[in-house]
Amino acid sequence: MTRWCRRCAIAVGVLLIAYALSVCADGQQPPPQLLHPMFQDHAVLQRDRPIRIYGEAEPGVAVTVTLGTVSAQARAGADGRWRATLPAMPAGGPYSLSATANGETRTAEDVLVGDVFFCAGQSNMAFSQRQAQGAAEDARAAVDGQIRQLNISTNASLTPRQTFATSVRWVVGSPETVGSFSAACYYFARDLKETVNVPMGMVVAAWGGARVRNWVSESELRRAALDTADLDMLALSRTDQQAALRRWGAKWEAWWASALPHAGRPWMPDYSDASWKAAPPVLGAWALWNGTSPDGFVGQMWMRTTVTLTAEQAAKPDAVLDLGAVNEEDQTWINGKDVGASSFANRTQHAIRSGMLKEGVNVIATNIFCSWRNCGIRGPAENRAIRFGDGTSALLSNPWRYQEVPDTRIAPQLPWGPTHGVTMDYNGMVSPIGAYGFRGVVWYQGESDIYFAGQYKVTLLAMMADWRRHFEQPELPFLIVQLPNYGHPSPRPTSSVWADVREAQRQAVLQDKHAALTVNVDIGDATNLHPTNKAELGRRLTLAARNLIYGEPLPPSGPVVDSLKRRGSDVVVTFRDVSGALSGRGTQPTGFELCGTGQSSCRSADMRMENATVVLPGAGSATRVRYCWADTPACPLSDGSGRPAGPFEMAIR
Repeated sequence: MTRWCRRCAIAVGVLLIAYALSVCADGQQPPPQLLHPMFQDHAVLQRDRPIRIYGEAEPGVAVTVTLGTVSAQARAGADGRWRATLPAMPAGGPYSLSATANGETRTAEDVLVGDVFFCAGQSNMAFSQRQAQGAAEDARAAVDGQIRQLNISTNASLTPRQTFATSVRWVVGSPETVGSFSAACYYFARDLKETVNVPMGMVVAAWGGARVRNWVSESELRRAALDTADLDMLALSRTDQQAALRRWGAKWEAWWASALPHAGRPWMPDYSDASWKAAPPVLGAWALWNGTSPDGFVGQMWMRTTVTLTAEQAAKPDAVLDLGAVNEEDQTWINGKDVGASSFANRTQHAIRSGMLKEGVNVIATNIFCSWRNCGIRGPAENRAIRFGDGTSALLSNPWRYQEVPDTRIAPQLPWGPTHGVTMDYNGMVSPIGAYGFRGVVWYQGESDIYFAGQYKVTLLAMMADWRRHFEQPELPFLIVQLPNYGHPSPRPTSSVWADVREAQRQAVLQDKHAALTVNVDIGDATNLHPTNKAELGRRLTLAARNLIYGEPLPPSGPVVDSLKRRGSDVVVTFRDVSGALSGRGTQPTGFELCGTGQSSCRSADMRMENATVVLPGAGSATRVRYCWADTPACPLSDGSGRPAGPFEMAIR
């Protein structure tokens, strides 16, 4: 890392090391590559449509591109970028692909033409085949070298990149290599090839914990009027990081005052934390404090401590607050003054402005958000200190006290965070792909948006529109994987942030004629955020693709709710895409709820099945119906296909 990057990592301390590297790389793009890195040995190009090939050369230079026996010409623009378009080709290969400019030739060998899919999302898309159920046996059978994957390494960037921050390569599927492939994408491609029988290419871009808004370009988010204040702060951070941090701190404090007006201001030195619990001296994961597993408390946590300084120490310049490793995001104050924020930092260090420290007792308060596991402040005690520019330190050795934020409130999340932020992952992982040709997109994400379901539908629709523009395919199909079951089952009707996101996914697909939903609420794992039955998920994605993309007359998923109507005191729920007749796995609980206004009005409903309809008796004054509604819900309804009817919430007409 350069000296400048070391200085910014210590002085600013707002991002994880990988992000700090990407910021440096934005100003140090790799040297021009005649063939873009997407075009290299073992690549798969999209069949049956014009093939766009691109790269970089000296400005004004003529470029000749050849694929097999066809060729095309282009000329590099003033920025050195060029693009040529080859005629559409049927599935086939292997071919040699070459680009020649100014006496230089770059060649990619063993290039196939087939169907290419962009597989993106968070950790369940990154989940490798070797982790899946039945992985060893499936890997031994992976002898089809026409299934190939290119994986894009995680990279968050403040600005859109033209090429990848780290090298990429196409990998030919084999018993030795498929273990590293995305399990969801591999099983999908494997099963689809049995029907379509053309080479299959998979381009995978996935980052565990990433929110959907981080995969959308800044221009599209602004067009959709989404997260505009955060985008303004992101833009400011490119030129004045400290000013952006101060604006962010003000936004965070305003959110707290609005969300919890009677909770006081726990970051202020005169706030009494006497009723708070005492943290163990070693700190570490919150969940372990009670002897439980690392999967414990999820949400917002306040933590406070003090450090006593001499007048000489308080006056020293270039001081830094070192918290060690904070998981996942922090917002921190010293003596009531905002000192900074970080997101997924390997080492959380905040620059202390002049005048923030004082002689005597100094109060340090931090609010930490964590969405999954190992939440809290970790690492050796000596990592936590105020460090001065002369190399001396004042350790944060006094006890810490902590208090959970009430009402499971979730604060705004840092705009330039590598997973929870805005547009950063698009800039670093989607933008560099260029206008590559794809047959479709598989999107598996949503776990990190369970606290933001109200915005999920519109953001997902914006992302689909955005990628269609970026890849220059106005009708690019999207296969959306609906969130699986996860968490404790509930014996009675309850609110569910997981169900809220599932409904947002369903609504987005209903609004987009080039999208299909894959229901897998029955093949998750109530105790594991990463269910291992990815082979069945791949099979269901294949069925959805055969309907949406290849036009086969088969249901893309299981039974889909079509309408609700009153019939006397009953409500009749009609389903479409039913194979045979509806069937139920047992009769209780039915999974259906009759609701009025508010969560407390919901009650479990009896049902009886009549071909492609379900009758709910005794509806009374209910105004809406919910089905399969919980983190891990009861979803007994199915049909002859064996696939479940998906979750829904719908008004009674």
